[in-house]
Amino acid sequence: MDVTHARTRAFRLRIAVGVLVCSLALVSGCTSRSFGEQGKSTAQAAEATEAAQAARAAQAVAPMSGSDLQSAYQKVIKNVLPSVVQIQAGSDLGSGIVYDGAGRIVTNAHVVGDSKSFKVTTANSEGVLTAGLVYSYPDQDLAVIKLDRVPSGLKAAAFADSSKVAVGQIVLAMGSPLGLSSSVTQGIVSATGRTVSEGRTGGGTGATIANMVQTSAAINPGNSGGALVDLDGQVIGIPTLAATDPALGNGAAPGIGFAIPSSMVRTIAGQIIKSGRVTDSGRAALGITGRTVVDDSYRATGVAGVAVRSGGAAEKAGIRPGDVITSLGGTAITTITSLSEALAAQKPGDRTSVTFTRNGSRKKVEVTLGEQ
Repeated sequence: MDVTHARTRAFRLRIAVGVLVCSLALVSGCTSRSFGEQGKSTAQAAEATEAAQAARAAQAVAPMSGSDLQSAYQKVIKNVLPSVVQIQAGSDLGSGIVYDGAGRIVTNAHVVGDSKSFKVTTANSEGVLTAGLVYSYPDQDLAVIKLDRVPSGLKAAAFADSSKVAVGQIVLAMGSPLGLSSSVTQGIVSATGRTVSEGRTGGGTGATIANMVQTSAAINPGNSGGALVDLDGQVIGIPTLAATDPALGNGAAPGIGFAIPSSMVRTIAGQIIKSGRVTDSGRAALGITGRTVVDDSYRATGVAGVAVRSGGAAEKAGIRPGDVITSLGGTAITTITSLSEALAAQKPGDRTSVTFTRNGSRKKVEVTLGEQ
């Protein structure tokens, strides 16, 4: 699948995408008590209690009316939109989420690019604020910047446990798609656990990212770095990529977008804020620098090791520069992207098999994966 990151140029206002997922609020239970006149039998009291419980249960599962759903949407938009900002990095525009009260903002690494200073506009601000880079981590396409001055009323977003995100949840995307500032669109969570690789063209980092949330909410240029939020007003992901359809001239494929899960965002941002860098990526590594190998028909057939890191997983397993890797953990490896995707499904310390060819001979070794 082809994907493209969702950043736009400065002549377009960039979009912060937020997704709001709606959940029904259950009616709180009351303490059971018997009703009626004194002297009712125990059986009558029990019947009354059962009737009350049945009524509460019916109310809890009753479908939400159109007006109730509309009110829920409007409440979440009002609560979350102030936490979504616009970031200008050089000539590029993107989105970000206010991470804490100290003025730190989390966004995509491809939004900040090579810039070290930024212009930030909040939803409730008439002026433009300035910010500096704290740290960018392209391998997970995440970055943290910090406002030089924290304006009054700046509101940090709440981040959810993305492991609880479920397919079918309603989502709202908030931001400035294609320059239409403060726009809100609706979709659902289409799938979870997607592994997606982004290209390097147009400023992409080339990262392979696991466990992404797929959504039907529109993700257009300018959405990158925004917020995917549930109807409890909590961020469940950062919209990052949109699928492209070669049949449409690599135009956006409608309704297929991907967001980095909020739990990963918290993990990476938390390390950056605490240590100024990522200290524990959680990403498995083989410890090689590789290139895709093609045959006489220009068909990709494997990944050749250009360099093998000293003390890394590959070297410890006996893999040398020039060896061509064709399989990892039973998954066929034909390109550097397929190798990255296979590693994304693993964790540091996992033991797996690697099949490779050396001087025309096929070999298979067991490897304990390192950390990227």
